[in-house]
Amino acid sequence: MSKASPSTIAVCVAAALFAAAAIAGAQVARAEDPVNLSVTIKDYKFEPAELHAPPGKPIAIHVKNLNTIPSEFESSDLHFEKIVPVGSEAVVRVRPLQPGRYTFFDDFHRATQGTLVVP
Repeated sequence: MSKASPSTIAVCVAAALFAAAAIAGAQVARAEDPVNLSVTIKDYKFEPAELHAPPGKPIAIHVKNLNTIPSEFESSDLHFEKIVPVGSEAVVRVRPLQPGRYTFFDDFHRATQGTLVVP
């Protein structure tokens, strides 16, 4: 049986450390995965009208438009606006939030209102 050279051992150790760092990095990235929420716009109403998300986590809101005309999913509180065509789904990404109540609405039909609650 032959002995491994010091350079072979160094390469193996470096590869093992690299693999361990990659695994640790993947676990950190998963900790910042967004909280996925879903809302549907139908008959000029949000369903559900109230969404809930934990504080300090990024959020991805999936919006499906089942109305017969386009909608504009918007929030002055959260600083976003997104047009959602008929029968389509859009995703709005929201930064981590502090506790509070944040309103959203359909800018094409201002009576269509909803709230994002962060306890």
